[in-house]
Parts: sequence; structure tokens; C-alpha cells
Amino acid sequence: MLVLVAPGQGAQTPGFLTPWLELPGAADRVAEWSTAIGLDLAHYGTKADADEIRDTAVAQPLLVAAGLLAASELGSRTAFGAVAGHSVGEITAAAYAGVLSEADALSFVRTRGLAMAEAAAVTETGMAAVLGGDRDVVVAHLEKLGLTPANINGAGQIVAAGTKEQIDALVAEKPEGAMKVVALQVAGAFHTHHMAPAVTTLDEAAKALEPADPKLKYVSNKDGQVVTSGADVVARLVGQVANPVRWDLCMETFADLGVTGLIELSPGGTLTGLAKRALKGVPNVALKTPDDLQKAAALIAEHTA
Repeated sequence: MLVLVAPGQGAQTPGFLTPWLELPGAADRVAEWSTAIGLDLAHYGTKADADEIRDTAVAQPLLVAAGLLAASELGSRTAFGAVAGHSVGEITAAAYAGVLSEADALSFVRTRGLAMAEAAAVTETGMAAVLGGDRDVVVAHLEKLGLTPANINGAGQIVAAGTKEQIDALVAEKPEGAMKVVALQVAGAFHTHHMAPAVTTLDEAAKALEPADPKLKYVSNKDGQVVTSGADVVARLVGQVANPVRWDLCMETFADLGVTGLIELSPGGTLTGLAKRALKGVPNVALKTPDDLQKAAALIAEHTA
């Protein structure tokens, strides 16, 4: 069974969209999306520096647009047994599964990015990855410092979120057994109570959507469950901005479903890295550039022969 996954915020790098825009029709699609949501995606994906694309309001639509471009190059979705996304990547996954149209996905993520950026501006907050250590020990240490385990990613990685002072305390005093703590280049404490105002905004935006039920297994990062209702998918998209991402449970579900291959949409690398450690022996392809499409096609062919 082949699984398609979409990365979350932090995966973007300066200029990563450049080679994708060289594909036939890609530049025109991105231009249309840019006009529709009022954001020059081509500029930010090709010419903007790291600080500009760290802006939540920019990064999130950019990631979804890149994921949709890459997904459109993979052919029929019937090759995939399941789809999932990490954080904002869930919107890409919802579009690929047929829950949302591309236009609705981009409109929704534009609202999401703006709302989360506004919520993040209230208090100086951030996130840091804790690498290694026992999960329960790490979580207990984070809670002692007042931090939230915002992303429990599996494979020995937990991302903490909270105020700048709390993150600084974590960097100064890492959990027992952890190898290191790495502050992340993100602009807020995502998936925590700090994002509560964004939930209200998204709940209102969701009323304009007309979701369809997923056309393939949609694995939710709320709890790793397979969600069969489009309305439930949207409700989870709204709530997840202020609640932890359980990517560890998603990978457990992939294993339970019998995963035999995994492809990560652009800008790939983060989720395939986790899969290499948590789903040992499962072939995977990260779509970093269009040059990786050939490897993805080969893996797809193995699953459709």
C-alpha cells in the first residue's frame, strides 16, 4: 500500500518553488492561485529570502500550492491507499483526497495563515524540537516548564511550543536522555492554546466550504484515525491549529494499514526522514525537485503493476 504525505510549516526553503514553475502549465496555475488569494506565490517561492517565507501568512499558502503542483504530476490518485498531512499539510491532503477543491483549499489556507500570524503576534512565542529521550520523560519535562508538546512526531522527535522564555528555558535545560534541543525557525507557538483566536476565525471560514467525503483513506493527524466524512475532515482542520499534531499515531496507522511505500510532496524531506526511522524498510521518495518525479513514478509503478 502506497501512502502520500504532505509536509508542514518549516519545510520551505528560499527558491524551492523555482524548478516546479518550469513544468508545463505550472506558472499559469500559480498565477491564477496568486490572484485568487491576493498573494504572489511565484515571488515568494522563487525570490523571497528565508525571513520573508518564515512569515506564517506566506509560508502556509506557499506550502499548499507547492504540494498541489507536485501532486498533479503524480497521475491518478488510485495508486495511493492513504493520504495524510502534517499540520498545514493536512489541507494539501484534503484537496488531494477530494474533500476540498484546489480553490477552496488555497482560500482556506490563506485565511489560516493570516489568522495564525495574527494570533502569534499577541505574545512572543516559538517552537523547539527535542531529539531523543523517552517520550513520557520528555513530555513531563515540557509540562514542568509550561510548554506544550505541540508535535509528537515519533522517531524520537517531539516539538515543544510556548513563550520565548519557556523555549529559552528548555534550550538551557534539556530533558533527561534527550540528545539535543533545536530552536525552530517558525513564527509562533502553533498547535497550542496561543492559537485559540485562529480557531474562531477558521470556524467561520469553514461555513463557506462544501466538503466531499474523502475518495481514499484520509489519516488525521489529530489521532491517527482514518476519517471517512468530509465534514469531519474540515472540523478537524479547524481544531488542529490549537491542538497537538500526533504524527507518531499517523505512522502507526500507516503500519497497521500495511504501508509498503511512501511519497512526500514538495518540499519533501522532513516526513520521509521520520519514516526512515519509524517505518524501517519501507521505500520512500521525497519530492524535493521535479527531478525526483522519476523515482516517484517507479515506486508508483511497483504498486500498480
